[in-house]
Amino acid sequence: EGGQMPIHMRLPKRGFKNLFRLDYNTVNIGRVQTAIDAGKLDKGAKVDAAALIAAGVIRRAKDGVRLLGQGELKAKLDFVVAGCSAGAKEAVEKAGGTVTVVEPKAKAAAE
Repeated sequence: EGGQMPIHMRLPKRGFKNLFRLDYNTVNIGRVQTAIDAGKLDKGAKVDAAALIAAGVIRRAKDGVRLLGQGELKAKLDFVVAGCSAGAKEAVEKAGGTVTVVEPKAKAAAE
């Protein structure tokens, strides 16, 4: 009697996987402030996915960056991101910055 494969490996994978769901890389504003404090991001700079990658805040942009409002932002920054929570937008504007939400490129459905 050989070792039998566990049941979850014997059953076919079923279920719905949304190909159009965009996989965002979430960034908390506190994390951005940390990068500024460390001198990796310039105050008053335009902050987009490329800038966040260069600053080492995120490793890769995935389908876009979504800004979340955890932490504190003291610097005036202009964010260009794919998504933004209400709290994050408020915090950025309170610090004198702006948030521009760009439509992420829709993923082509894999055939």
